[in-house]
Amino acid sequence: MQRQIHLLTLPDMPFFCFPESVGHYRQEPEHSVFREAGALNNFNIHYVAAGKGYVEIDGETHELGPGEAVLYFPMQRQRYYSSKEEPWDVRWIHFYGTGLQEYLIGRGFHESPLWTVRNRQAFEQAHEALLHEAETYRMLHSSHLSTLTYALLTEFIAHAAALTRGNSKTSGNRILELLPVMQQEAAQPFILEEWAGRLGVSSYYFCKLFRSVTEMTPMEFVTRCRLQMAKQWLLERKETTIGQIAKDAGYPSVSYFNKRFMEHEGMTPTAYRRLYGVLS
Repeated sequence: MQRQIHLLTLPDMPFFCFPESVGHYRQEPEHSVFREAGALNNFNIHYVAAGKGYVEIDGETHELGPGEAVLYFPMQRQRYYSSKEEPWDVRWIHFYGTGLQEYLIGRGFHESPLWTVRNRQAFEQAHEALLHEAETYRMLHSSHLSTLTYALLTEFIAHAAALTRGNSKTSGNRILELLPVMQQEAAQPFILEEWAGRLGVSSYYFCKLFRSVTEMTPMEFVTRCRLQMAKQWLLERKETTIGQIAKDAGYPSVSYFNKRFMEHEGMTPTAYRRLYGVLS
């Protein structure tokens, strides 16, 4: 199955990013592409949703499986192809824009061509939304196409990690599976050893793995979850004191809650309530 849309290249680029083409190949064992250096003046991402394929880089062949991707910069030599035994389900986008090169280099995406995407569902949903828009309307809604391209690129940048075969993808996936549980239980006392025990790893390795997957410490994640709950409650539970909301969100000390809230929101909980017309 092939779905692919090629769009007109805009001569005077008004957007930060824009798709040149976007597509989805599935059950195409003969899918094979070779481009000499200098042949393509776009960025492109090829992401494997299922099956497997191969990428040749500097004389070495690398296998890509589910959740893994190759990112090419403009003018790079490209050689990639599907496995004939396990044809890949590959989602791709060619894109360009103003300042993209500096943007991606500034975030280190020139340092590796091969990546693993940690939040696969979000990336695949963003890709499908862009492909559907391009199939349905072509370039009638060019600003929306740009917005959807940016959403896809943001998902990639936020959740891509350079692919090395030493990466513990299984453990990384287990961290992702744990996040909704941690969010749900964020108001309870945070005991690092207990969370590490759920994965069967040491506290040190849990923190290292958590940071590699989320780019924050476990406590930073829990703090964000607690403050998110507190913000919601400050507006919904109008008759509840700030002290009670602080306690319900996992902060026995209202002064510490106020300090954390100020750090993240730039105002006190009382000022936040007043901003939305809730009098304390």
